[in-house]
Amino acid sequence: MINRMTEEKRKRNISEVNSLAYDDFIAIFGNVVEHCALCAAVVWGDRPFRNYGEMQSKFNEFIEQLPLSGKSGVLRLYPDLAGKLAQSNSLTSESTREHASAGLDKMTEEEREKMSKLNTKYREKFGFPFVICARENKKEAILFGLERRLNNSVEVEANTGTNEVKKICNLRLKDLVDEHSVAKL
Repeated sequence: MINRMTEEKRKRNISEVNSLAYDDFIAIFGNVVEHCALCAAVVWGDRPFRNYGEMQSKFNEFIEQLPLSGKSGVLRLYPDLAGKLAQSNSLTSESTREHASAGLDKMTEEEREKMSKLNTKYREKFGFPFVICARENKKEAILFGLERRLNNSVEVEANTGTNEVKKICNLRLKDLVDEHSVAKL
């Protein structure tokens, strides 16, 4: 079986992706949706992919077709931004890099306290953590978005959050697969 930690950094072409055994596919793509190897397992069954875009679409379709309870469940797999897991260095390697890209690892004590209070309020209201694509935002925009999105309904927020999950997934896939490759079918 492939060691995910050593193999995840190497980009594969789509033909290589298509030839991966189930366990290897899960080892490499099992965290493109945070802690959701089930998503990768379902997508593996859709191979072969003609190109990167088709593979990306299959991951997005899995997320999109979930009922509200499934979307909420996927959102619950994500950590609180700048929360306890981040402070104890217990995030996945992907989340660690994403948090750092947004500057969440360099927050002031005041910003950390504000984030913690907003995260708690958000989780109490919606039943899942606030999810935003950190790689597309900075800490100031994340704090603003967290405050603003507290005004949404559960349904709107579950859909907004899963749209952010798709952005995260798409960026993680681009880290792993050559998006310009085409399969030889």
